[in-house]
Amino acid sequence: MEPMALPQITWQDVQQLPDDGRRREAIEGELYVTRAPSFRHQRISQRLEQALHDLLEVPGRGTVVHAPIGVEFPATEEGVQPDIIFVSTARRGIICDEGIRGAPDLVIEILSPTTARRDRGVKRRLYERQGVSVYWIVEPDAAAVEVWTFGAEPRHGRYMDMLPVTLAGEQICEINLAEVFRPD
Repeated sequence: MEPMALPQITWQDVQQLPDDGRRREAIEGELYVTRAPSFRHQRISQRLEQALHDLLEVPGRGTVVHAPIGVEFPATEEGVQPDIIFVSTARRGIICDEGIRGAPDLVIEILSPTTARRDRGVKRRLYERQGVSVYWIVEPDAAAVEVWTFGAEPRHGRYMDMLPVTLAGEQICEINLAEVFRPD
C-alpha cells in the first residue's frame, strides 16, 4: 500500500486562516507558524528599516516595508512574511494591495532562536530559487549580518562593522552596524 500524500499548504490556504497575530508562511507545501518577535528584534528591525528608508526610499530608488506584509510567489503557490523588504522602482509592478507578488530586490530576516534554522535553510533556498537578488540574515546575538547575493555569480559575506548596501551589483551606501545593534 502506498503512503497517503499529505495535502500541500499554499499561500492562498494561509490567507484563509484566522488572524491571531502570528506569522504564517507556506514554503515547499509546509505551514510554518512564528510567534510575535522580541523587543530587541523589533528595535533592530526598526533601525534597519529607517536606515534603508533614508538611504534608498528617500532618494527614489524604491520602496521599503516591514512585517507584517505577505510576499507571494505565485508560480509555486508559496508565500512568506519577511521582516523587511525592498522593491526597486524598476520592479514596482510587483507591489499590490495584498502585498508583494513576486521576488523583492532585497529580503531581510532577523534571527530568533525559533526561526534561525528556517531562515538559514528553507527560506534562503526559497529566496534564491524565486529570484530574490539579495538576502540579509541579521544575527542579533553576534551583532552581525550575513549577506547572500544570488544570481549568475552567487556571493556570501558576513559583516560586523559597516554593511554595504548593493543594488543591481552596485554598492550604493553603507549602514553602520554599531548603530543598528546598539543596546537601548
